[in-house]
Order: sequence, then C-alpha cells, then structure tokens
Amino acid sequence: MKIALFFNPHHPQSKQLALGIRDFFASHQIPLYTEDAQAEELRITPLSKAKPYEINFILSLGGDGTILSIVHEHSDVEAPILGINTGHLGFMADVPVSDVYLSLEDLLSGAYTIEERLILEGKDPRGASSFAVNDFVIHRSPYPSMIEVGIHVNGLYLNTFEADGIIIATPNGSTAYSLGAGGPIVSPSLNAVVITPICPHTISNRPIVLTSDKEIQIHYLSDYPSVEVRADGHSPLLLGTGESFYIRRSSRTFKLVSLLRQDYFCTLRTKLGWSGKLR
Repeated sequence: MKIALFFNPHHPQSKQLALGIRDFFASHQIPLYTEDAQAEELRITPLSKAKPYEINFILSLGGDGTILSIVHEHSDVEAPILGINTGHLGFMADVPVSDVYLSLEDLLSGAYTIEERLILEGKDPRGASSFAVNDFVIHRSPYPSMIEVGIHVNGLYLNTFEADGIIIATPNGSTAYSLGAGGPIVSPSLNAVVITPICPHTISNRPIVLTSDKEIQIHYLSDYPSVEVRADGHSPLLLGTGESFYIRRSSRTFKLVSLLRQDYFCTLRTKLGWSGKLR
C-alpha cells in the first residue's frame, strides 16, 4: 500500500496533524508521499518518486476546497480520497480531527467502501476540455448587470435565463454553490445533474434536476464582451457573445473513501446545523 498525503498550509492545525499521520504510517511500515514542495519540510518522500498508478489512497487535510484542488492539480492520480476536515463545512472532508487515528485504523483494516461519484466534462467553443467534480459556473463577472443564457438539453430548447449566471452541479456539488443559490440537496449516489439559475430575474425560474446522460448546452446571448466559466472555481475561461459551452457526463469518476463509521445524513445534519430531534 502507498498513500499520498496533502495538507492545506493555510490551516495551522494541518501541518501538525500531517506530522502525526506521518509517524502513524511509519509505525505500520506503509510508504507515504507528499507534494514535492512540502516533502523536505515534512520529511516525507516526494510524490514525484512514485508513479501515479502506484498510489492506493490520498489523504487530504483541509476542507472540501483542498480536495478539489488535489483533484485538479493531480488529475493523473485517480486513487480514492479520504478527507480529514481541518476546514469549515466539509461535506467531502467529513472525518473530524478527533477521529483521525481511529479512521486511519479503519482504512488499514478495510472498514470502508469506495463511492464513485459523478464528474462532469465541459467543452468550450475552441474544443478545449475541462472537468468538474462539484460544478461548472457561468457567471456575469465583472459586469454589474444580469446576463442572458439559453439552455438546450440534448439539442432541445429548455429556456432562456436572465440571471447573474447558471450553475450546472453534480450531486456532490449540490451542497456547495448550488445550495447557496437555492438548489436542492441531491444524494451523491444519484446519477443526476442540477441546473440552478443564480438570482434569476423571473421568480418562476427554479432549479431543474436532470439525469446525467443528457448533454447540456449553455448559449451566451448578452452583448457584453465575455463571461466567465469556471470548473470547481478553477481554470476560468471566457465565453463570448453567441458562443456555447457544452457539458456532459465524464467517463471518469471521483472516488471518495466512505468509512463505515461515517454517515452522510449525520454529516448533513451537523454541517447544516439542522435542529430536528428524534422523538
């Protein structure tokens, strides 16, 4: 077994925790790797010394943003990720710091399942591809007025939205920006895509849930020079007037370690501060 360890240097707790995890795996004689820039500081083998396919698991110390950064910056490493939450919400990074070493014992003993979650693939007018674990966002930035975008699904016209933008989210991303924009929470086990308008001009415009086998075309209609398209907040590209961005399900999946001690619904209740009680 070989494990890659990543930590968020902006979280003070993460580095100290990384050192403790290093010692834990050393005591089990399990090779540990980390980003080359942090390898000397942590006294861990640089990731460049291992081939991507040799990594069995990725440990992420941070929040959900840390996990997304790992997926985009190290897309050649497709190992399942175990997220340890030293950040804020943490729907993907759902292991609390207090549970770290028990969770690592579970990982070594096989007390987990691997969830394969949906990834979306986007193609811009010039044929360049990008991917999103959480969402693609088409946004009016930096313009002060709303924009118009036409949406087609499998070539069929759906609607023209006048809004600040459009979010195309996976179930994984349904608890991120889409949720803040009024979108539904979608179970990560569903093969579905959510179209959520951002602050639409017409109050009847509501989020729409589609099956993931559909191709979604976003056609930019406004006269502003260009709008931004971002994948998980990364890799911005510009979409000009009259141009379209196409989104479909990727052949890749996002692999997340789900420990048997963890409970998705418990995570929802905790992270969203739900106050309901079992009677």
